[in-house]
Amino acid sequence: MSMTIGSLPLDVATAYARAGLDNIAREYPNHPAHVLTGPDDLVPPSQLHPIFFGSFDWHSAVHQHWMLVRILRLHADVEVADDIRSAIDERMTEPAARTEADYFSDPHRRSFERPYGWAWLLTLAAELHAWDDPAGDRWEAALQPLTGTVRDRCLGWLRDTPYPQRSGTHSNSAFAGALLLDVAAETDDEELATAVSDAALGWYAEGGAYPAWLEPSATDFLSPALTEIDLMRRVLGDAFPSWVEGFLPDPQPLTVPVQVADRTDPHGVHLDGLNLSRAWCWQGLAWALPADHGLRSVAAEAAVAHADAALPWVLTGEYVGEHWLASFAVYLLGGGAITSPRDHRRDGQT
Repeated sequence: MSMTIGSLPLDVATAYARAGLDNIAREYPNHPAHVLTGPDDLVPPSQLHPIFFGSFDWHSAVHQHWMLVRILRLHADVEVADDIRSAIDERMTEPAARTEADYFSDPHRRSFERPYGWAWLLTLAAELHAWDDPAGDRWEAALQPLTGTVRDRCLGWLRDTPYPQRSGTHSNSAFAGALLLDVAAETDDEELATAVSDAALGWYAEGGAYPAWLEPSATDFLSPALTEIDLMRRVLGDAFPSWVEGFLPDPQPLTVPVQVADRTDPHGVHLDGLNLSRAWCWQGLAWALPADHGLRSVAAEAAVAHADAALPWVLTGEYVGEHWLASFAVYLLGGGAITSPRDHRRDGQT
């Protein structure tokens, strides 16, 4: 399947939206990652999370909602537009958002969904903020109790975490940082932008050559190397090309799409997500480099190869992949990954 990165056809958007609507309403099976502090905590997911109870887990429910809003923004006439609006209207109310926010107040749940789910929640809020539509305004306002809580958590995490997590799954620091930096740009949040930039420079600015041959690991859906590059291209500005040359002297191991052996395995299917996320990271690198840079064509070709390897497998009928992969595909095809270089540097930063 060959599609243009940054362009989401209506028929594809419709298929993804139908899957997303099914996902956000599907409470079981469910993986709540829920710390029990007593017998009264043993309640159904929809009581704990009245907005984000579907899609197998909290973070997937969040980015499935983001996907549905992004599809409405791109295709207002999508066949299921009324269904999307009705489904989100039903869930995204201020009382429900307060219940979601209250969940984070328990000290035993301090690390719940940190940082992946947090970054996706603020990405959803930023999507609503950017959308010129009464529903977007209504949902943004309703979500504010949770948005404010999660933003505060993100600021604390960024300021108090001296070391990054270079994993290929949810705990990856760079992926969350990249999402949050785009959130800050979209919402004119200078405090958040400063916190991300300071953390990124502390975590990654002095990095040496990365051993790309170590990737992938068996359950990756993110590339530790490429997510770091994707964040630093947003932070370093003119210094980025020389930084990436030192960081990734041998990109070849990361240019070859990964093979997925078993799409019925919840961890094995992560590798389809890895191909999708590698695709947008490679495309972002191509956008960020000068036209005559030797790595630019390598990055552009790798982006297409990874997209072509993954997109046919987004909707397979296997819930272990279908509860989340479409949102990654929309991030790739529908402009979630920014489509032009954006300089997030603060005044005076070099």
